[in-house]
Amino acid sequence: MGSEQRNALLAVVLSGLILFGWQYYFVPKKAPAPVEPVTTSVTAPTTATNTTIAQGGPIEPSSAPVAETFTVGQSVKVEFTNNLTFTNMTNPQAGNTFAETTGSAAPAKVEFDFGMGKGWQSLQFQRVDETKFHNAESDMTLSTAVDEKGIATFTLTSPNVFKYRFTFVSEAKKLENNQHRIFSFYTDSLTNVEMDDDETGDRAIKWAGIDFDYHLFGIALDKETSLLYKSSLNNFTMFSNKGENSLKFHTVFVKKEYNYLSSLGHNLQNSVDFGIWGFFAVWILKGLQFFYKFIPNYGISIILLTLLIRLITFPLQWKSTVSMKKLQEVQPQLTKIREKFKDDPARLQKESMELFKKSGANPMGGCLPLLLQMPVFFAFYKVLYSAVELVDAPFILWLHDLSNKDPYYVLPVLMTVAMFLQQRLTPNTIADPVQKKIMMFMPLIFGFIMKDLPSGLCLYIFVSTLFGILQQVLVFNTGKSNKLATV
Repeated sequence: MGSEQRNALLAVVLSGLILFGWQYYFVPKKAPAPVEPVTTSVTAPTTATNTTIAQGGPIEPSSAPVAETFTVGQSVKVEFTNNLTFTNMTNPQAGNTFAETTGSAAPAKVEFDFGMGKGWQSLQFQRVDETKFHNAESDMTLSTAVDEKGIATFTLTSPNVFKYRFTFVSEAKKLENNQHRIFSFYTDSLTNVEMDDDETGDRAIKWAGIDFDYHLFGIALDKETSLLYKSSLNNFTMFSNKGENSLKFHTVFVKKEYNYLSSLGHNLQNSVDFGIWGFFAVWILKGLQFFYKFIPNYGISIILLTLLIRLITFPLQWKSTVSMKKLQEVQPQLTKIREKFKDDPARLQKESMELFKKSGANPMGGCLPLLLQMPVFFAFYKVLYSAVELVDAPFILWLHDLSNKDPYYVLPVLMTVAMFLQQRLTPNTIADPVQKKIMMFMPLIFGFIMKDLPSGLCLYIFVSTLFGILQQVLVFNTGKSNKLATV
């Protein structure tokens, strides 16, 4: 194996180790900092939150209102106070409660600025009928609607120009499965914000919300608008910087099932964080769901999809194995050439290339299929880590959750043994003794990293490795048969 191939192979392997090592140690081990209890104005709004707008004049405070909670919707329900603070949502599709997901008694509120130096204020609404509400001081009308899918729509109109802002309030929490509560927002890509991050920006935000334990409480804007945003300890705020006469937004509380989110629109499916391998991850998830329709076991779906992927890439794998076998056969000649022309790099390069051409060996032939498999490998990892469909999905016997680690480390051990066996069968084209030792211990290192990663990922690698072993045996037997036929 030439230096280019060795370097490329080592780069790929080290990249994989860095990725999984980073994921393993990504979340700080220290406990979250204590959070002060969240206080809201739900039960006792101040007098300054109600306003009076004189014709062409400034907003003036009025008498203190009486706190009241409104509920809209039937199967999907939204509860909010008369000052437009959201306190609860229920959705039969969700597996957790609203309070478990948001971590707050009042996780979101809407405020307004009518100018005249009064700043941001809450408005007190009175119910007109089942779906309509009104604030007399600003002459603002609020209309609500909840559709069958679970989207609640809020439409606000006023003859007075206003700015608006949304404030999310929560607190940090982390589970044993490394799921931790974050603020998320989507522009042209997903951005996750930790609870203690301090960030500001100006983006065309399509939706924002609180994400925790495969659930999302979000507010989506009806039209793309450039908004300012700011995050601080346990708070995330986004607000307009220009006046409007109307505002339309949607609230959702859902378990993050990809297909369900896609049916809701507003790019909500992008709350499932598949990372840079999103294109491959979506198709892998669809492939798993396809096999699951026929055999309702995601472990078997992983096996069938793995075999399908290996069959599709089989021609490349075949060429890779044949190329590595040829490289092994010409290693003695290549070593002589390197020794003979070690002081003449140009001649060494020329003689080496002539040898590769004559033997039909390709120094990069063994690396290309491996590089092509890396996106699929990482995408599989992101699907198993991010897709709620595989949470609590059983396989066999002791494996009750493919999104969690193997509790008895059976699959990591089997995977490591299979990788050692494949390594023994793989043509050894590495001359450097240090690199040989590194490659010899690579299955053990990889198995150690994989022991705490999703068991579904171990299953994928184990099955893929077994298929690779069968492929190598087939290539070697075919090569022997060809040699005997030639003789």
